[in-house]
Amino acid sequence: MREKQNFLFGCVCIALATLIFSTMEVVLKLPAVEGAFHPMQITLGRFLVGGICLLPVAGWALYRKKTKLTGKDLRSFALTGFFCVPLAMVLYQLALTHGHANVVAVIFSGNPIFVTLLAFLILHETIRWNNILALVLEVLGILAIAVLGGGGGSVTSVVLAILSALFFATYAVLGKRETSQVGTIVVTCGSFLFGSMELLLLLLLGHTGPVAALYGVVGLDMFQDVPLLQGINLQSLPYLLFIGIVSTGLGYVFHMFAIEKTSATHGSLVFFFKPILAPLVALAVLGEAITGPMALGIVFFLAGSLMGILPEFLRNRRKAAPLPQHEGE
Repeated sequence: MREKQNFLFGCVCIALATLIFSTMEVVLKLPAVEGAFHPMQITLGRFLVGGICLLPVAGWALYRKKTKLTGKDLRSFALTGFFCVPLAMVLYQLALTHGHANVVAVIFSGNPIFVTLLAFLILHETIRWNNILALVLEVLGILAIAVLGGGGGSVTSVVLAILSALFFATYAVLGKRETSQVGTIVVTCGSFLFGSMELLLLLLLGHTGPVAALYGVVGLDMFQDVPLLQGINLQSLPYLLFIGIVSTGLGYVFHMFAIEKTSATHGSLVFFFKPILAPLVALAVLGEAITGPMALGIVFFLAGSLMGILPEFLRNRRKAAPLPQHEGE
């Protein structure tokens, strides 16, 4: 009975995480958000707020496990946080700035396949034939969107979205070992907070003459003279809090609970449904058309996700199935 309740709770979390993640790009592209905040300002704000919101949950997780953080844990958070916020999420926000929400949403949904590939290369985990096929299908989906012009956005946006998904997958893989020690919620909270502080440091350096000039020379203009508090007022603050608390904090919490209460395979369903729902939300709210090439790209991504999920799901079902009883036993 308890196991069934946990599974049902996990299914609810899958639904909530899917809903939140499928609307994230659209919320970030709303004129009230994009017009009020600098891209780096909203990235810093949402992960700082999200990390602070996760603090009570992370504290409770540590208390329940009777675990204390060490210097090694903090160094790990600094590394995973750097890959998550200053790298993956900065590129993610820039991809949204240069292109359409539906393109970024679909491409970023491929990050679980990148996780599988990087886990094989970095952690030497097993990679199966269906994972390779899933990666091929998702590459075909990216080509359909980028080469055929399926998103109506720029090639720059597509490239930035791919790099964002790769860096986010790297963050996930690097955090895997730490997760086994302190738990996923703690790693996520620590990564968000450390990553936010690292991004804040980069932005503060961008206000100094020599470093700001260096940013310009190496093409990092987005870090120059970024306003940290400008644009935050009674009209824009609710959007910032919603993005930080709901889209970032609660979205990740629900996704983690989904994995914890069901399985990693079930939890990955979030990124199976997102390529379907996110473009529909972008169409309804932002008026972004779902063109033929875009639809073809979505089909490839869905096929890739299904190829990555279904064999693993069937293997788990076979393992869980009771052994047949012989007559007379």
